[in-house]
Amino acid sequence: MSDSSAPRTAQAPHSPRPARARQPHASALLRSLTGLLTNWLPEQRWFAGKGRPLGELTTVSATELLPCHPAGTTPGLLHLIVRAGTGPARAEPAGDCYQLLLGVRPALPDALGPALVGRAAEGPLRGWAIYEALHDPRLAGLLLERLRTPGRLGTLSFGRSAGARIPSGLAARLLTGEQTNSSVVFGDAHILKLFRRVSPGVNPDLELPLALAEAGCARVPAPAAWFEANWPGAQAEPLTLGVLQPFLAGSTDGWQLAQRSLADRTDFTPAAHALGRATAEVHAALAAALPTDRLAGRRLEGIALGMLDRLDRAVEVVSALRPHRDGLRRAYAALADYAARGGQAHVQRLHGDLHLGQVLTTDGPADAADAPWTVIDFEGEPARPLADRREPGPPVRDVAGMLRSFDYAACQHQVRGHRGAAEWSRANRAAFRAGYAAAGGRDPLAERELLLAYETDKAIYEVLYEARHRPSWLPVPMMAVRRLAEAAADG
Repeated sequence: MSDSSAPRTAQAPHSPRPARARQPHASALLRSLTGLLTNWLPEQRWFAGKGRPLGELTTVSATELLPCHPAGTTPGLLHLIVRAGTGPARAEPAGDCYQLLLGVRPALPDALGPALVGRAAEGPLRGWAIYEALHDPRLAGLLLERLRTPGRLGTLSFGRSAGARIPSGLAARLLTGEQTNSSVVFGDAHILKLFRRVSPGVNPDLELPLALAEAGCARVPAPAAWFEANWPGAQAEPLTLGVLQPFLAGSTDGWQLAQRSLADRTDFTPAAHALGRATAEVHAALAAALPTDRLAGRRLEGIALGMLDRLDRAVEVVSALRPHRDGLRRAYAALADYAARGGQAHVQRLHGDLHLGQVLTTDGPADAADAPWTVIDFEGEPARPLADRREPGPPVRDVAGMLRSFDYAACQHQVRGHRGAAEWSRANRAAFRAGYAAAGGRDPLAERELLLAYETDKAIYEVLYEARHRPSWLPVPMMAVRRLAEAAADG
């Protein structure tokens, strides 16, 4: 990210002089940590290399946020970016990079026992307990203090939006149940999202909310502060490491509300219509704030070919997809034919992973037509490369993601034998589309080929995810696969 990019222009105009940070010798640290991390990393939910052999582990950068030395009685705090190879070491760097925040103590209090990574057996940290620092309110609080003061610390740099109020001394609480990242809530004021798997380039979860805040879009919380790391010895963009945003205390996400509606058999369509309107408003703000384009011909056909490739690779992993492959391929063939006939698609920056869990409402009845929906988590699908997640796409892709989410919630109830779930899905999908069109967005049904292709692509993504992480849930997206394959076959 260059000095002229959005996150840096939003930084406070008078940053203090860079602080000096103690830089531990990476090779020495690795002696203490390699064995521990080799066993610990693959067990983490956010580790992306599951199912692949863990090759060489290397330290990309290391910064002591608090000194880690045997003479100390207070905990040390070590920030690491490590590269986890996916096989034997090669001449060129390979593998994913992960952000780690490790606490160092001579003895670990009982309350921090579940956070233990291990006790170092050699190197400069020999004999010390190494643990996940985010579980330690004292060390998590130090991160908040750093975010309150823009500047540099070793390879790390901290930025803050002009005018952002960040109180000090807020109690830190690590949220549980995270999947690809970690989040810490400070009091009831802010939430810090830390990206675990990182790569050079500004993360959309920082870039897009900053752009929307500048455009005056109130549907998305504005970032208060962030931090990033410079890539040592390279000219690449810095890595976005974390974003501090307002915490919407008392909010409930759309997924919980949808599950409640299904269980209680209540009418959710007014909320679905309001959510469609909110989605269209965010799309309009993104289109006004950032460049747009149009895809046609081979560029549009390339989207269909990419989806087809993902389907073929998924079939190799999940055998249950094989009977439906021909039907699913027809959805992509229809999109390719649309492109060949001169069809076009407006493209712009998107949310990229829109579903009911990415929207919140904080006050008023959730089933009201004016439900105050807020959209969060603009990171996109974390499994995709960062460069792909920053590419513009058709707005109907976000629409398809939300439509899949309504259907997914209903299918969960269908597989349990609950009646009326299919009707609930159809009604709320229609209400969401109507709300989107009413707020100025193009009617999604006017782009049927795109909509069906993106819904199908999302369903394949869900099948792969469940097969890898929650095999018992696989019947849920497979219900959609069967329906989508039949819809494509019917034309």
